[in-house]
Amino acid sequence: MIDSLDSLMETVKKKEKRRIVIAAADDMGILELIQEAGRLDLAEFILIGDKSRMERLAKEASIELEWDLVDEPDHGKAAQRAVEYVRNGDAHAIMKGQLHTSTFMRAVLDKEKGLNTGKLISQVSVFDKEYGEGLQLLTDCAIAIEPSLEDKKGIIENSIELAMRLGYERPKIALLSALEVVNPAIDDTLEAAILSKMGDRGQIKGGIIDGPFALDNAICPKSAEQKGVGGEVAGQADVLVVPNLQVGNVLTKALTYYAHKDVAAAIMGAGAPVIMTSRSDSMKNKLLSIGLASYIS
Repeated sequence: MIDSLDSLMETVKKKEKRRIVIAAADDMGILELIQEAGRLDLAEFILIGDKSRMERLAKEASIELEWDLVDEPDHGKAAQRAVEYVRNGDAHAIMKGQLHTSTFMRAVLDKEKGLNTGKLISQVSVFDKEYGEGLQLLTDCAIAIEPSLEDKKGIIENSIELAMRLGYERPKIALLSALEVVNPAIDDTLEAAILSKMGDRGQIKGGIIDGPFALDNAICPKSAEQKGVGGEVAGQADVLVVPNLQVGNVLTKALTYYAHKDVAAAIMGAGAPVIMTSRSDSMKNKLLSIGLASYIS
């Protein structure tokens, strides 16, 4: 089991190198990132973009381009070609470079030529637990704006899949809301109760699902005890499922900017790991996301 982000990175360095294809890689930030990723032995890369621009940028920054370069300046076509590399088995994961997310995801989710599996696509943030040992997963912080009950089922299933790949045999899933009891005035608490029962009856498999929880009694054993919240998940959740993107996005940024935690991110539900980092992410967090994709690919 991977019990920390540090152990994740050390494990990746010892594994056979996976190949990541990057769409629209003609960007200085991308080139600097993969130079560091290569130095750390996290992965090998295929760079698709404006070849002359990649070569010029690399020369300006004294970056040695030891990876395969594919000349395709058109962003839409670059994304399509990146997907082809994965579909053909020439790459194990795909990464968004300097192109619009909509253009990138259109190629990834194309029903005929993409990596569309028919599953919901969702994002998962991964960081070291604050209480106890192991990794904490937080989802969805970037894609599902106001997920329906069925969407939340898919989000939970994607998080369980990721947790299991990281070695958590039966991850504990906490469904978050503003409080830890069902309140008919708060829809999130009602849906949490329904999803918990779906887990009990095997409609969602692989994890122990419970909720609603407030954040404190989902992650802190002492808080759960003080509030009288029992069960296998209370105070020791492996996965935190937020009610909507607003909560997830603010929470994951608070972890980064207030708590100064390192955070990796994964996009789940496609036919291969998908990496989409933000330009505001630190170099370390971007490297962690590459390491995570390499590990699960």
